[in-house]
Amino acid sequence: MDTSKPNIARVYDYWLGGKDNFAADRAEAERMLAVYPRLPELARDNRLFLARAVEWLAGRGIRQFIDIGSGLPTAQNTHEIAQTAHASCRVVYADSDPVVVSHAAALLATDPATTAAVRGDLTRPSAILADPAVRRLIRLDEPVAVILAMVLHFLDAATAGDVTRIIAQAIAPGSYLVISCGSGDEDTGGRLANEYAAGTLHNYTPRQITGFFGGLELIDPPGLTDARHWMPGQPAPTPSPDGGHILAGVARKPG
Repeated sequence: MDTSKPNIARVYDYWLGGKDNFAADRAEAERMLAVYPRLPELARDNRLFLARAVEWLAGRGIRQFIDIGSGLPTAQNTHEIAQTAHASCRVVYADSDPVVVSHAAALLATDPATTAAVRGDLTRPSAILADPAVRRLIRLDEPVAVILAMVLHFLDAATAGDVTRIIAQAIAPGSYLVISCGSGDEDTGGRLANEYAAGTLHNYTPRQITGFFGGLELIDPPGLTDARHWMPGQPAPTPSPDGGHILAGVARKPG
């Protein structure tokens, strides 16, 4: 672990008010706040969207979740929300950062029968789905919810499309794909993408993000909307073309 360089998960942790970050992460987080001061607000909006989506999915009968690129554990984690809604829910976290996986594993050690954390590369989703720890808890022939929250904007468009296509093909009918992704106008999104030093950041349009759902059926209303406005079955305002946004949606595999 190189603490002298900013890390995506730790910068995000800082914006959420967490303590699992170092001087380089805090410096990068503060530098980006000078570029766009609403970043902590958007990070919180994303966490609240994720909580609503997971609770709704558990209410729809989903009992297994895979959270890829989960980041450092914080309040309102996927397994806490899902298992509060229904105690039998099983959750696997996957992340490429060994520190994230170590923190998650320590948090989940008390309940290995329903939760696990694995190290996996988002750009190789097939390897994640084939991981023995994933297969121990998750049955891919049954409906599952796969979560890609705030991660696709770190991939180029072709790779992001490949990742979601592979996942959509692998999951059973009746499964769901949960996506939240950064989006902004040319000025704001462009500046953020150019300035961010913790990773390569891409600025995607709403049309591009909708395309990441492929042939899955977007839950509409609300469709793809600002994370803060996402509420299943309720119409949401069209995202403003100005400024920066976290756009979010949930889609179902038909059948």
